[in-house]
Amino acid sequence: MEVTKEHIGLSTERYKVDIEKGHIRRFCQAIGDTNPLFLDEQAATESAYGGLIAPLTFPVALSDEKVTFPLKLDVRRMLHGEQEFIYYKPLRSETSYTAQMKVADVYEREGKSGKMKFIILDTEFRDDNDELVVVSRTNIIYRTLQGAMK
Repeated sequence: MEVTKEHIGLSTERYKVDIEKGHIRRFCQAIGDTNPLFLDEQAATESAYGGLIAPLTFPVALSDEKVTFPLKLDVRRMLHGEQEFIYYKPLRSETSYTAQMKVADVYEREGKSGKMKFIILDTEFRDDNDELVVVSRTNIIYRTLQGAMK
């Protein structure tokens, strides 16, 4: 499938994600982070956050495999270009959020081997009041058919 600017705004259905302290602990172990704000309930409770929060990169570990994205991309043509997290509030342990991924932008750039398409996917996480908590922004480089491996 060729991706165009017409795909901007295309989104998944909303889905629920639960932030569990065990998931945060395993994530911290995997990345080698020992920050007490993520792991020590007493220290986190005594902090300005008033309880355990998730590491800033934690949204990459949140998905619902049952949710399908309506844009069918050829994974052989995809390269993860960049990841960015835009926070409005911290993700809190033992809290549920509503998430939704959408195509935020599509653009092209000329590279050494020809045109490259960039697809910006934003996954928004919202709290029970439907307030935006964090946006996980993924920049995918989508190679042209000529540049993709057969």
